[in-house]
Amino acid sequence: MLTPRQILNKLQNKKICMLGFGIENQALVEFLLDKKVKCEITICDAKKDTRCPIGHRVSWIKWRLGKNYDKNLDKFDIIFRVPGYPLFSLKIIKAKKSGVEISSPTKLFFELCPTKNIIGVTGTKGKGTTSGLIYKILKADGRNVFWGGNIGIPMFGFINKIKKDDWVVLELSSFQLEDMDVSPKIAVITNFYKEHLAPADPNNPNYHRSLADYWEAKSNIFRWQKANDILITNTALSADSALRAKSTIVYFTKSDLPSKLIGEHNKENIAAAVAVVKLAGVKNEIIKKAVASFKGLEHRLEYIRNVKGVKYYNDSFATTPESAIIALKSFSQPIILLAGGAEKKSDFKQLVKEIKKRVKFVVLLNGKATPRLKNELIKAGCPKSKMKLVYNIKDAVRAANKNAENDDIVLLSTACASFGMFKNYKARGELFKQEAKKLK
Repeated sequence: MLTPRQILNKLQNKKICMLGFGIENQALVEFLLDKKVKCEITICDAKKDTRCPIGHRVSWIKWRLGKNYDKNLDKFDIIFRVPGYPLFSLKIIKAKKSGVEISSPTKLFFELCPTKNIIGVTGTKGKGTTSGLIYKILKADGRNVFWGGNIGIPMFGFINKIKKDDWVVLELSSFQLEDMDVSPKIAVITNFYKEHLAPADPNNPNYHRSLADYWEAKSNIFRWQKANDILITNTALSADSALRAKSTIVYFTKSDLPSKLIGEHNKENIAAAVAVVKLAGVKNEIIKKAVASFKGLEHRLEYIRNVKGVKYYNDSFATTPESAIIALKSFSQPIILLAGGAEKKSDFKQLVKEIKKRVKFVVLLNGKATPRLKNELIKAGCPKSKMKLVYNIKDAVRAANKNAENDDIVLLSTACASFGMFKNYKARGELFKQEAKKLK
């Protein structure tokens, strides 16, 4: 096995392509500069206005921005691909056939990480909440622990701080996992639903061409584990995992620990996190205290405020019908639902059934998928008088407020991507919170 220094030496004097210059590759460039790796770096990004955040030290780095940013990829020695760039791109395939090494910040991090105490968490939903809770519990136990990955914290932003006995908790998306050839010591799969089967984000066009491909990508979190490693998985996934995992499998169901998190799905997330930290040796009393104080993550069934008996919740992270259904099932009160948005070619039939059961009024956010959702609602017998189409979040919150009564829930859980009206789900959630806080 190569040492970190030997691995970095392999990069010396190589022609390196940073394919996409999001936060992961930005942090990787910073790391290579700090380690004084002498190589030829070309940053290739579709955005013309990409700016280097590292200042005067990178005046020698080459830039290829905008149209044709990804041409001639076969002329490089190594490509560090961001998760948003598809592996099935003909340009990537051509480069690979030419002998170019296709890597990623995630792959390199696993090679260089000073500790083997890596906990990787994936799943269609719940991976952020689960990894965040694992991080909180380990911190409460006095461990030196780092949290990053798909959560929005680049791994190379903290790699220089990690020591041999530290712990690292990573939220890992399917796109980060799809070309991995190593797995974390402790792997967690929260659940598995249909997702990422069509391109939805213009800034992140990667997708899986079939449900089987999606599962293959997720499976890399345990595929490379050894016998003394551990896979923690939902009982619903037991069949496939048990057949293919070489590691020890631990199943979780639902936790009954008191928590501020609402919804049955969060009981599963808590159970997964508890299974991990128990294996790490954390005592029960510390676990209970940490779980009880954990408020969850932003934009995931996030409680905003109470306005005259009406409670407002931001679940902007729910960009699929399946995740919106989970949110709806988290409440027993009547719901005013804010739904609709960009097209992901999702099937709305099951969502509409839940809306009929639980929702008293639907505020439809304009987007390419919204007419399909509206038609499904009408076909299911939902009256048009109980729907309103809006073109901005301000009008959406006003419409919800106008139709809400004491003890109702106003829920932003769109079941659709945010693009078109919003930059991303975070921007959508922030605007919703701002407007909800203006209500009197």
